[in-house]
Amino acid sequence: MAKLPKRFTDRVRSRLKHFQGIAVAQRARDVSEADTVTLVKDILAEVFGYDKYSELTSEHQIRGTFCDLAVQTDGAIRFLIEVKSAGSTLSEAHLRQAVNYGAHKGIEWIVLTNAVEWRFYRVRFAQPIGWDEVVSINLPEITTRSEDDLQKLFLLAREGLAADAISAFHQQGQLFNAFTVAQTAMSEPVVTAIRRELRRAFPELKIDPEAVEEMVRLHVVKRELVDGDKANEARDRLKKAAQKAQRAARKAAQLDEESEAAA
Repeated sequence: MAKLPKRFTDRVRSRLKHFQGIAVAQRARDVSEADTVTLVKDILAEVFGYDKYSELTSEHQIRGTFCDLAVQTDGAIRFLIEVKSAGSTLSEAHLRQAVNYGAHKGIEWIVLTNAVEWRFYRVRFAQPIGWDEVVSINLPEITTRSEDDLQKLFLLAREGLAADAISAFHQQGQLFNAFTVAQTAMSEPVVTAIRRELRRAFPELKIDPEAVEEMVRLHVVKRELVDGDKANEARDRLKKAAQKAQRAARKAAQLDEESEAAA
C-alpha cells in the first residue's frame, strides 16, 4: 500500500462526510445532470484536492461532442470524467460512451460517476477497444477509519496522481487476480507439488501429472477462470514472465562463466 500523505488524509477526514450527505440527498431528489456535474467538481476540488479553476475543465470537446469534465495538470489531460445525474444507474451504455471519449482522445484513464458511485477504468487501445475496471467506489459507504477505503480514494486524488498511484494499482491487479492464480494453479510446478503431497499422504495412490492438472482445471478452478479472453491474457502474461525470468537466468549464468574464465 502507498504511504498516504497527511495533507490528503486530513483533507478527506474533514470534508468527505459533508459531501457524502449531499450526494445522498441529490440522489434522493434525482437532481439534473448539470447539478450533478457541479457537485462532482466540488468533490474533486474539496475531497480529491484538485484546483477547480486551473485543473478541472468543463465540457471538454472531443470530435464535435463533449465529455463532462477533464482533469488537466501540467498542460496534459490526465483523465476524463463522464457524469450522469445523481439518481441514474450507471450502465454499460454510459461506460461505452466514456470509453469512446478516451479512445478518440488517446486518454487511457476514464471516470464514470453519478456523484454517488465512482468507477475508474483504464482504456485498452486494441482492436476492438477494450477496458479494465480498476476500482469502484460507493461514496456514501466510504469510511475514513478504513485504510483500504482511504487507499481507494487516494487513487483519484491529486496527490495520488502525482505519485502515479493508479498505474501501480492497476499493474498489481493485472498480476494478482483470480485468472493468474488459476493459471498458476494449473502450472507444472504446482501440479507436481500437488501430486507429491497426495502420494505422500496416500502412498498407494497411482496418479500421473496429467490427471492432477485435469482435476484442477475441471473441478477445482471455476470454468470462467480458465476459458475466455481474460484467461488467455493471464496465460500469456505468465508465459512472458517465465520467458523473461529464463533469459535473466541465462544471462546471469553467462556472466558468471565469463567472470570465472577471466579470473
